[in-house]
Amino acid sequence: MLFPKKVKHRKWQTGRRNPNKVRVETRGTTLSFGAYGLKSMSEERVKSNQIEAARRVISRSLGKTGRIWIRIFPDRPFTKKAAEVPMGKGKGDPEYFVFEVLPGRLLFEVDGVTRAVAQNALIKAGKKLPIKTKFVSREVAS
Repeated sequence: MLFPKKVKHRKWQTGRRNPNKVRVETRGTTLSFGAYGLKSMSEERVKSNQIEAARRVISRSLGKTGRIWIRIFPDRPFTKKAAEVPMGKGKGDPEYFVFEVLPGRLLFEVDGVTRAVAQNALIKAGKKLPIKTKFVSREVAS
């Protein structure tokens, strides 16, 4: 699973979300490495084990010829208090790491395989994630 080697702050603040404000991604929205990609269409926090599950599905579907790029990294600690612990007494311990995905962010990129194989692999990987996703490819100028 992905997690940072070292963090500046062990516990982060929650970060409030305004449900009336539509947030879209400005960074990491175009294909940079591969010919095909998986783009997010909704906003959610993705856990490191969900990213790993999607990566495993892609690598199994592509075989030895394909190349994968993971465009997100879970660096945000998510804290949780233990079971049956009363209210108060401070914040809980870090449980796992997440990445806050906004609509438009590319999650994975793939190259070295046919369009059908890449589309099959990325759609399967999208099912492992808690967000709506879309298969994208480079436009060929003709």
